[in-house]
Amino acid sequence: MDLNADLGESFGSWTMGDDASMFRIVSSANVACGFHAGDPLTMLDSCRAAFELDVRVGAHVGYRDLAGFGRRSLDMTFDELFGDVLYQLGALDGMAHAVGASVDYVKPHGALYNRIVRDAEQAEAVVAAVHAYDPGLPVLGLPGSEWLKLAEESGHPVFREAFVDRAYLPDGTLVPRSQDGAVLHDPAAVVAQAVRLATRKEILAIDGTVVPVVADSLCIHGDTPGAVNMVAAVREGLEQAGVPIEAFA
Repeated sequence: MDLNADLGESFGSWTMGDDASMFRIVSSANVACGFHAGDPLTMLDSCRAAFELDVRVGAHVGYRDLAGFGRRSLDMTFDELFGDVLYQLGALDGMAHAVGASVDYVKPHGALYNRIVRDAEQAEAVVAAVHAYDPGLPVLGLPGSEWLKLAEESGHPVFREAFVDRAYLPDGTLVPRSQDGAVLHDPAAVVAQAVRLATRKEILAIDGTVVPVVADSLCIHGDTPGAVNMVAAVREGLEQAGVPIEAFA
């Protein structure tokens, strides 16, 4: 099972999370590309750390929304979103190339991630940008989303993920962050959810419904308080359950 986290989200003198520790635990890193978070130096340092620790680099593309951390949905034309995603891919890939690394997959961030679960028009724009940049680039996203459906139809290797620190709705989508209980903070509950996802391929929704979820990768957020200890516990819990950690890309 792959274990991924959102990293490289610091900006200037403002620091988000403990990336140095997180890079030593995860197998894949979703690196911010400068639009929702991150800056050139942070991107460069993230790619260098990933290369040195044999962690796969994912382009964590998002809306151009630094003030809102990419968590505000934006209405954009096809061409606007196409251009923004293409720009972010080129920026991160350039940084990666400079330190011997590469962009190994693409995972949208925040509001964009959630919107293209159902918004076919925006999903099509993101897929078109990825395809224009590299028609063989793998993509990562929520099972059953328009994003993965259209990417697969375009010939991209598709990988599915589940979230170990987020609550789920009965339809298999995430509980919106605006609702209480959307983010899980209890390490024991997070580890239990990770092990259940990896071994039983299911998750317990917020209303108690058992939802089937087949995932190639498990995500934990690097900006969650106590994230380093939590992801370390998740990795240990998975390995004790007989689930080895290995990058999907």
